[in-house]
Amino acid sequence: MTMPAPRVAPLRADCLADSAGGLTFDVTARGTSDVAHLVLRRRDEPDGHEEVALPLVPAGDGRLRAALPSTVALPEGRWDAYVCAADDEPRRLVPGTTDLHSLAARTPSGSRGHVAVRIPYATRQGNLTVRSWLRAPHAEAGDLRLKDAGLTLRGRVYGTGLTPEAYAELRDRHSAGPARRVEVAVDQDEFDLSVAYAPLAPGIWDLWLRPGGEAGPRVRIARLLDDIADKKAVLTYPRTLVRTPHEPLEAGPYFTRDNDLSVSVTRPAT
Repeated sequence: MTMPAPRVAPLRADCLADSAGGLTFDVTARGTSDVAHLVLRRRDEPDGHEEVALPLVPAGDGRLRAALPSTVALPEGRWDAYVCAADDEPRRLVPGTTDLHSLAARTPSGSRGHVAVRIPYATRQGNLTVRSWLRAPHAEAGDLRLKDAGLTLRGRVYGTGLTPEAYAELRDRHSAGPARRVEVAVDQDEFDLSVAYAPLAPGIWDLWLRPGGEAGPRVRIARLLDDIADKKAVLTYPRTLVRTPHEPLEAGPYFTRDNDLSVSVTRPAT
């Protein structure tokens, strides 16, 4: 009779975020030996695995600690977390206690020309993954206010300046047609804009900022500076019935899987 293989207890990692955007991982490593590194492996890489190895050092109470400082580059994507021991296959980590409160209060300086954000989260399978964003420059969306068949918001730019020529664009994601221009009001590094739903045809409209006008970069408007890795499932907004001269439509904002801001316009279900 074949005996089942003994069940291996999962390795847990407590995660702590600091105000600079760095992460510390404390791995419960009792019963393991020769654990050398915590490895972050970028998911969905077409040319093989891109990895970042972080040394694990004793932290007391049978735990090992690895640090991911904000100064260490982590390209944008989803990074699955493993521990690697000598001569053993990498073992997937599961999240333990997570303290991300400092992320919600963080205001980057933007002096490096980019904004780097790392948010650890539990996957649907219960494993530990880090969602990383690296935006250069970045346009951060504040709270959305819904009224009068449209939305308004105040945002802030990082890594570039706003000029009097700044404006925003709504671009149909599935069409090569021209973008719709949206005027913005500039207040130093902050901007205000309003989007009316009525002129929009059915489709998905992505919201971009042109901080320097036509001559400057096009910057995707997103909300990254908090502790929510996937806002699409958490931050939901009511849809509005919009009566146009041609047909009634339903419209509303949402955050995409990458936490970018878009507007969805559809025909009402019949």
